[in-house]
Amino acid sequence: MIILVDAMGGDNAPDAVIKGTVKAIKDIKAEVLLIGNEKIINSKVKEFYGKNNISELSDRIKIFNATQTIEMEDTPTVAIKQKKDSSMVVGFNLLKEKKGDVFISAGNSGALLTGATLLVGRIKGIDRPALAGILPAYKSRLLLIDAGSNTNCKPINLLQFAQMSTIYLKNTYGIEKPTIGLLNIGTEETKGNELTKESYKLLKEKSKELNINFIGNIEGRDAFSGKIDAVVTDGFTGNIFLKAVEGIGKLVKKSLSENLKRNILTTIASIPAIPAIKKFAKTMDYKEYGGALFLGVKRPVVKAHGSSDEKLFEFTIKQAEKFVENKAVDNMIEEFEKANNKNEKILDN
Repeated sequence: MIILVDAMGGDNAPDAVIKGTVKAIKDIKAEVLLIGNEKIINSKVKEFYGKNNISELSDRIKIFNATQTIEMEDTPTVAIKQKKDSSMVVGFNLLKEKKGDVFISAGNSGALLTGATLLVGRIKGIDRPALAGILPAYKSRLLLIDAGSNTNCKPINLLQFAQMSTIYLKNTYGIEKPTIGLLNIGTEETKGNELTKESYKLLKEKSKELNINFIGNIEGRDAFSGKIDAVVTDGFTGNIFLKAVEGIGKLVKKSLSENLKRNILTTIASIPAIPAIKKFAKTMDYKEYGGALFLGVKRPVVKAHGSSDEKLFEFTIKQAEKFVENKAVDNMIEEFEKANNKNEKILDN
């Protein structure tokens, strides 16, 4: 397996990418191909590790030279079309040509989503691919889809997000009938705006036919109860929800740490609870869950946070290996082919 990584994408690139890769390589079986300016990458390797070439650190890390970088302020479609030798476009082309098994980037989100759709291509039957982020939940995990790729959606899009999350959770985590909730301002069927009300009706109507275990509307405060496996929403709402959760996680960790170190008495009193505190902190750390999967395209693509540090890159690389091993995209293609064939037969009759 070869994991393709955009070494130049993200606020902390290439430093965080290099350091995260070096850490991750110890715990994975795959090879990692860093895509970016070879001179810059190797100069950083010299600075960080005193080696002339990254391959000296591991024979499973290599560099694929790319001379351009898509910047955060670049217009997505223009950048994909004009910056042919950018680390992102080169990565997508390698993925499309099957010279790699999964592509990771923390770069320009719009360009990543545009490139994945235009260069890699959508799975037949999916109108809009979507970002699926993994978040911590009570004794479990929560899939959030869409986490930010489609700011304007139609009910059919949310129905397909529910389909994709069902297929992904079943095949990757072995959840036979994952519970799917529609994010809303109330649990009643009549609550919400036009999109959520129409989406509710469509999900209720089509869930049995599409094997979706739709449990109805859920409020944000109930999403992490451990009783819900996936939350479906539009990308605008989903991205706000995601970043609010990340912010609360940071607040809890920072407040807890400061209070425990407030004085000598609180520090001493906290000593017996240190193992539990560390376990809690790990559970609350979104970095442990890696990046967001871009579900709905023909080859595996993972969007890392734009502000990813080395820890987040490390876990995203580990997550990407599992994404490929579990054949998430192959299963998605197979399931939508079945649905497409079924629909075609209905139309023929």
